[in-house]
Amino acid sequence: MPTSPAPHAASGTDSELLRRMQAGDSAAFDALYRRHQGPLFRFCLMRSGAPGTAADVVQETFIGLLTGALQFDPLRGSLANFLFGVGRNLLLKHQRGNGPAPFASLPDSAEFDDDIDDTICTAPTPLQRLLLDEQAEQVRRALSSLPPHYRDVLILYELHERSYLDIAAICQLDIGTVRSRLSRGRAALARRLQAWRAPLSTA
Repeated sequence: MPTSPAPHAASGTDSELLRRMQAGDSAAFDALYRRHQGPLFRFCLMRSGAPGTAADVVQETFIGLLTGALQFDPLRGSLANFLFGVGRNLLLKHQRGNGPAPFASLPDSAEFDDDIDDTICTAPTPLQRLLLDEQAEQVRRALSSLPPHYRDVLILYELHERSYLDIAAICQLDIGTVRSRLSRGRAALARRLQAWRAPLSTA
């Protein structure tokens, strides 16, 4: 990937940077990569539980964007949502080919410090605080044990603060289904945590 872009390279909207990239401006691609790689990697990591798979998906996604293999239409939504959707589809494809990956502990570099454009709330929710806690390995393991369709909405809503509309677009669902899966996913996660903690409380 290009390094040390000019000071003005990271300026501009995603659409402007995309136009510059398509005109051959490598610094514009570098700016887009720096802007979106982190959130996409963290989504793929929490979704798959496998750092290697997450890195491969991110690389494939951005190569597709650079070469034009992926056709982004700004009239259909934001680039961030488009990249999340592509990453999710690639993870589903990978899962069908290889089966579910074993859960891996998050590397120290996997900090959740995304700059969110469309924030839902300013204060983290209780579940978000648990997932962000470096000591909450049990919570992340419980999350990884959920069915993927629950995992998708929980990660996107709680960690990436995407709106119901965003999640509906990313996962190709209607809003009612997003709400239902979020509610059921939270309940399923709570049941798993309760079941795992019960033996500890009686030990």
